[in-house]
Amino acid sequence: MPSLLRMVPFNVTQVRSNSVSQMIPAARTPKLLQIAQWILDPIAYMANNSRRYGTLFYAPVWGKNSERVFMVSDPKAIQFVLTHDTGKGFTSPGELNELLAPMLGRQNTILLSGEQHRQRRQLVLPPFHGEHLKEYGNIIQRITHEVIDEWTLGQEINVREVMQAITMRVILQVVFGLDHGDRYTRLARILAIRLGMTATPFTSIILFLPWLQKDLGPWSPGAQMARLAAETDELLFAEIEERRAHPDSERMDVLSLLLAARDAQGQGLSDQDLRDELMTLLLAGHETTATALTSAIYWLHRSDAVLQKLRAELDGLLDGFQLEELLHLPYLSAVCNEALRIHPVAMLTFPRQVNECVEVCGYQLEPDDVVLGSIYLLHQNEDLYPSPQEFRPERFLERQFSPYEFMPFGAGVRRCVGAALAQVELKIVLGTLIRNHNLALLNTRPVGQARRGVTLGHDAPVRIRSDGPRTRQTPIQPRHSACLGSTHQSAAGGLP
Repeated sequence: MPSLLRMVPFNVTQVRSNSVSQMIPAARTPKLLQIAQWILDPIAYMANNSRRYGTLFYAPVWGKNSERVFMVSDPKAIQFVLTHDTGKGFTSPGELNELLAPMLGRQNTILLSGEQHRQRRQLVLPPFHGEHLKEYGNIIQRITHEVIDEWTLGQEINVREVMQAITMRVILQVVFGLDHGDRYTRLARILAIRLGMTATPFTSIILFLPWLQKDLGPWSPGAQMARLAAETDELLFAEIEERRAHPDSERMDVLSLLLAARDAQGQGLSDQDLRDELMTLLLAGHETTATALTSAIYWLHRSDAVLQKLRAELDGLLDGFQLEELLHLPYLSAVCNEALRIHPVAMLTFPRQVNECVEVCGYQLEPDDVVLGSIYLLHQNEDLYPSPQEFRPERFLERQFSPYEFMPFGAGVRRCVGAALAQVELKIVLGTLIRNHNLALLNTRPVGQARRGVTLGHDAPVRIRSDGPRTRQTPIQPRHSACLGSTHQSAAGGLP
């Protein structure tokens, strides 16, 4: 799609700052047109504004306070904003994420603020760490093998559809412990339809225009969203009620763990709290990982040297290896990181609001201004990532990036709660697939990035052909070859 930004001249105007000597540059393009540009072509919107106005620019595209919204991409400035977001300089109020409320509800970690948000994170985080992740890793590996074992020689595959099928099965089993049955089938079907409604830049408009979400008749998008939401709620509340009636301390799925969780006052989560947290995990937890896996497979099969190097590392794993061995492979980690760098699924950090006059990038921001960190622009920073359009995993073996230089899951108090699970899933699915299967990329033209709901997807389907199981090569060198380097940034350092 041609960029709308090329169709409208960008004349520089200024947004007044309290600093007499500094005026924040901004495009003179009408606000409504900027919003349209942001919705339909966010990559061009960010790239063009950054090129013209630098690392801090006016971006009236978010929330109700859109007259004073700014995007920042300088790593030190992002670090300053995200480490001063507990009331000293900035806050991170959940109401600034109101855009997500129709999909997720309001009683979840993303939309809560202050002490409520802190306490909820403490309850929600434990299921995604420690021994639980080991159990989930075994589930991920089993599901991946089940899916790829069904492929036939010469079969053409839509990568995103297959990756979404894998991640859907994973999230339903990890979150609910469901892998069959009517409730499982219905949830999978409904969630796929809901996500499909915002699968393109044009259909994503419904998320940004609240009036489109209203029920305007049986065939309106709002009516369809309402029907799907009601059916989803029926299933979720029924599952919650059933689990409360029949608690099982042996179960390791996230819902069981959240049902047993208690805060410092001994209070657990209400049914509505659980419903909203589960919606966040279901909608965001598999959609984003499917996109990341699709990107990794695409870039690997466009970069034969990288693919062969990864295969050599994976072939060093002996039959019957432990998952922990795969998760610690340095080049696999670097490949996953590079896929998330070159195609960050989340374009922006969650918004921060200025609490008191503060200077960012040489400009003075005022109370109630909103600041968005641009993860996409950060990951395209040529000072951090020379030749940023090149897929080169070695960059993650050559230096250590800080959490504010590489941050596909955000950072600070709003960092994605499912980041650890996402990175485990990405490594296991990708490692299992590349180690065991030969694939051929069928796309003859480059596949770019495009809006998919509130995230970044692809502007065309990624298609591969199954060329059958691989015959693994016996490694000539030790498994952890010195050429891979002894230091690297693991996905945990900032991998959703």
